[in-house]
This record gives sequence, C-alpha cells and structure tokens, in this order.
Amino acid sequence: MRAGGPRHGLARTLSKLGVCSRTQAAQWINEGRVRVDGRVQRDPEFPIVAGRARISIDDRDVDAPKYTYLMLNKPRGLVTTARDEQGRETVYRCLDGVGLPWLAPVGRLDKASEGLLLFTNDPVWAARITDPVTGPDKTYHVQVDHVPDAAVLSQMQAGVDCGGDMLRAKEARLLRVGGRNAWLEIVLDEGRNRQIRRLLAAHEVNVLRLVRVAIGSLPLGPLQKSKWRLLESSEVVALALRATDQLER
Repeated sequence: MRAGGPRHGLARTLSKLGVCSRTQAAQWINEGRVRVDGRVQRDPEFPIVAGRARISIDDRDVDAPKYTYLMLNKPRGLVTTARDEQGRETVYRCLDGVGLPWLAPVGRLDKASEGLLLFTNDPVWAARITDPVTGPDKTYHVQVDHVPDAAVLSQMQAGVDCGGDMLRAKEARLLRVGGRNAWLEIVLDEGRNRQIRRLLAAHEVNVLRLVRVAIGSLPLGPLQKSKWRLLESSEVVALALRATDQLER
C-alpha cells in the first residue's frame, strides 16, 4: 500500500518532484500531456496526495526523484529565474545543454550581484537553506565607492530602519582599501530583498560590486564565473546540519 502524505496541486507536485518548474507543469497539464492514474488531467490545481497517485507525462511514468545539488558562480547581468517576462537572460543559460534534471535556485542573487548560487530539486533541503531563522549565514564581499568609518560599520550591525524594515548585518568589517574605494566583508543571517544595497544606501555608501563568497561552511572557492559543480555529499549534509543546529538552539 502506498503511504499517504500532504496534499498539493498537480502542478506543484510535479515541481516538488523536480520534474520541471511549476509554470512549465501547468502548461503541460493544460495541453493534456499529463495523466493521473491513467486519466488526462487538465486542472493544474487538481489535488494530489503524495505517494498515492500514479502520474505520467506523455505516457511516461514520473518516478521518484534522484536529488541533485550544485553550486554556480553566477556572473553579473543574469536574473535568478527560470523565465523572465522582460526577456532578460537568466541563470539557466549557465546550465543549458548539460543533461541536468530540472533544478530550482535556492534563494536568489539580483541581476547586478554575482557569486555563489545553489540549485537543487530537493525542496525539503532548499527550505532548510533558505529559512530566514534557521538557514546558514551568507558571506559577501562588497566593493563600495568610499571608505566607511568604524561608526558606519557599527551602525550596520546595530540595524537601521529602511522603509519600515529593520535591516542589519550580523558582521561588517573592512577587508581592504583602494585609492578611492574599499572592500567590505558583510555576513547576513537573514535574507531580505536587496538587503545589503539598502543597508549601505541608508549610510550613503554606494555599492560598486557585490559578490557572495560563502553560504555557511561552503565557500565559492576557485570556481570560475558562469561555471558550476556538483556538491559533495558531505557539503550537502553540512549545510542541512547547520540549519538543523540553528533550529534546535
């Protein structure tokens, strides 16, 4: 007997199984390409109980997923989405033509930002990594247009109200100083939209470059721009354990 589980819509179920994006699933369902227990189902919200329904696409059964975890060194100029309504290039350009299963980004980097970006088809693991309370810290190296003094770095850690959002950095320190600019190392223990840029702008500091260099214990390392690699099993476990440890504290 098949075990029961949570109930989700058909399109979401296919996405959670790592078959495709939810949008792509809805399109296939509307086109009549998806069957549930042998019957064509055209409703993307048709309820599915995990483990109880036999789902097929183009008459091929959807099997339980083999989970994949990878890291990409995202270059500037790409948006973190599967399909952009404005026609801009997306991070999936870096993954084209390599025979990977459908993978979703774990968190985001905005178009102007670069560095470490994770992908997986394991939704439970992804939820642990992106949880704002229990997820691992994220470390960034940020080039700014002038050298902020110690008071600014201290205020960034104390927090500042930005349009009703209290933004703060867990850590902020000066890495190195150039002629007219500087590099900072900023660590976040939560993720909000354009958090670092907004936090620095509140102190009249402009961002020239923003690079995510680590997630938890996982460093970007020597991985070249636009290149990716699969995570070692030890790296996958370490990131998940970090999230679990935070939850138990």
